[in-house]
Amino acid sequence: MTLHDLEKIFQAKIDQEIKIEPKDWMPEAYRKTNIRQISQHAHSEIVGMLPEGNWISRAPSLKRKAILVAKVQDEAGHGLYLYAAAETLGISRDQMIDDLHSGKAKYSSIFNYPTLSWADMGAIGWLVDGAAIMNQVMLCRTSYGPYARAMVRICKEESFHQRQGFDALLVLSKGSEAQRAMCQDAINRWWWPSLMMFGPKDSESTNSDQSMKWKIKRKTNDELRQNFVDMIAEQIKLLGMTLPDPDLKWNEERKHYDFGEIDWTEFWNVVKGNGPCNKQRLDARRKAHTEGQWVREAAIAYANKKKEKSAAA
Repeated sequence: MTLHDLEKIFQAKIDQEIKIEPKDWMPEAYRKTNIRQISQHAHSEIVGMLPEGNWISRAPSLKRKAILVAKVQDEAGHGLYLYAAAETLGISRDQMIDDLHSGKAKYSSIFNYPTLSWADMGAIGWLVDGAAIMNQVMLCRTSYGPYARAMVRICKEESFHQRQGFDALLVLSKGSEAQRAMCQDAINRWWWPSLMMFGPKDSESTNSDQSMKWKIKRKTNDELRQNFVDMIAEQIKLLGMTLPDPDLKWNEERKHYDFGEIDWTEFWNVVKGNGPCNKQRLDARRKAHTEGQWVREAAIAYANKKKEKSAAA
């Protein structure tokens, strides 16, 4: 069977909505695209624990502390599911983590912004996780089976994250003048970075067309971004707050909200490693990896001991 025949059979399965599984034949470019996307997603979950972990000890109540601890634990689990899914494509977890620490692999640019107040925990839950859900619900139907199945549970947990974020902001929005100001300030700082989470404009997205053909992606960056703006522009009315965009207005003809232009210079600057917290985030991950070496070695030693004991029985 020729390469052309294999590619035709592969695309036919995609077109028929048949999941591609690890042992199936796939084009090398499909494998590499999934490795890049899934590992980047996993890195984002792990690095995303850092700005929130910073506030666990400073949460304003035991209830909020418990919610935030649960959320950070969820994100660690999401990283685990995704690393495991990526490993089915033939890359090791050690390699993925080395790529992250060396700067070769990327993670979501949103996590390179600082968390300056408690309201940021609400804004991250509502806006950042809201943007993530908009993209990730589509990934439940992505063509690669292990990735799609991992996303089902992740999306259920992310919906909890978004609700708790909105709830935290709702409480602040009904509070004192200072609390309302803190709520509005957090929304102002996280709105534009949240829009950047969907990636570059479709005209500048080099991988989008092929990913759509292979059904790795189901909607383009700009389609998802528009859906997110339409959702948040309505939800913010319940908070009595505003979005920091003077160009935001309903377009009756398009049946969508019009919105202002993203600062793409800032977007590319952060993606290239020059954001407010890029260095801090990677330094923290490298430090944790180095200091956790003994834990990994102990786990391996324990697993080997159990294996030897089982073999001798």
